[in-house]
Amino acid sequence: MMRWVKRIALIIGGLIVAAVIIGVVYEQTMRWRATREFPVQGRLFDIGGRHMQIDCRGSGAPIVVFEAGLDTMGSLSWSAVQDSVAATTRACAYSRAGIMWSEPRAGKFEPESVARDLHALLAAAGERAPYVLVGHSLGGPYIMIFTRLYPQEVAGLVFVDASHPDQTDRMAQAAGKKMESGEGMLKAANALSWTGIPRLVEAHSANSTFPAQAKVTQDAYFSRSLSSAIQELDFLNATFSSAGQLRQLEDRPIVVLTATKPYPAAMLKALQMTTEQGQRIQTAWKEMHNEEAAWSHHSRHELVPDATHYIQFDRPDVVIAAVKEVVNDVRGGGAAAVTPAAKEP
Repeated sequence: MMRWVKRIALIIGGLIVAAVIIGVVYEQTMRWRATREFPVQGRLFDIGGRHMQIDCRGSGAPIVVFEAGLDTMGSLSWSAVQDSVAATTRACAYSRAGIMWSEPRAGKFEPESVARDLHALLAAAGERAPYVLVGHSLGGPYIMIFTRLYPQEVAGLVFVDASHPDQTDRMAQAAGKKMESGEGMLKAANALSWTGIPRLVEAHSANSTFPAQAKVTQDAYFSRSLSSAIQELDFLNATFSSAGQLRQLEDRPIVVLTATKPYPAAMLKALQMTTEQGQRIQTAWKEMHNEEAAWSHHSRHELVPDATHYIQFDRPDVVIAAVKEVVNDVRGGGAAAVTPAAKEP
């Protein structure tokens, strides 16, 4: 009897080893294929010993610079809006350090390093201020840090369902509990990235509003981008603290966009929240965006009731219109009415 148990254990062990080897070979093969099937969009520039990707299209001033949220899409986060904006003015989307085609930074992450990387990248690419910065989600705090460090170069801003410096505590207060960031799941995926499993899972995760080509390209680089995305997540509160040092944009034209589509039941279940908690969080989110709009005397706040967090994919027309509005305001030097609180359309 023990002989058969040993044989079965050996067979199971052999199958596990074979599966691991297959997974490793699969992952390395797919990484090799990614660089050939999905080459760099735009160009890579050396910013002092490492290369970063930036994709600039169109011509004109001010130059629109897109800053992605905390994800692994990089410049592809703006694939549904960039060309339309580029028909009006120069429009640049890029990937932060370690995301997509950009090489990771060495050493400890600092929130200000994101702004410094972008500033160096724009200079290396030959792009010159004035800039209109467009930030989605965590990209909102990043563009505020850039504005604090390089105030003379930023002419206007657009916040696309952007994070707020105080959101960690205020959302927890609204929900009545600490909000989960998903850090544990991401770290587990990163630890298993060499096996090819996270790549397979990501490739089979669907999102109907993401442009198909952008999704496939992101999937190809997903396991390589994970580590840098987790690093940003680890320093989330430090980023909020750094961004919160600036809460006055003077007369720069800004538009704040807020997604107000109710959270789906599946999302609430995953977060272990009730419908009422979800509604309280969305109310707090709108209030924080009212505050963001009040950072400038030349602002507009728009609620987007049929969009989720990725407004640029759900309602690209709204984002395009907001960016063009700020560009035209910068060009004309005109003033817009202050809108301290948005109203439902």
